Amino acid sequence: MYEALHALTAAGLVRRIEPAGSPARFEGRVGDNHHHVVCRSCGAVADVDCAVGHAPCLAASDDHGFTVDEAEVTYWGLCPGCSPAGNP
Repeated sequence: MYEALHALTAAGLVRRIEPAGSPARFEGRVGDNHHHVVCRSCGAVADVDCAVGHAPCLAASDDHGFTVDEAEVTYWGLCPGCSPAGNP
């Protein structure tokens, strides 16, 4: 199974994400620049579209000479089920 996931990732058919402290996950949403929101309590992950325009986070304030082709932004917090505000 892992070799198949590696091959699919290498072919660009799936995307591997690995939020800090979490196991790797694979998603079928590829080819766009989107981000993720992760619950600190239960580990739930959801996709988050870029807030402004097409891939705005690829314009680094200082790229230090790198050719940037991807950026990862992870938002952390509590999902509605784990948030005190979400539990009456």
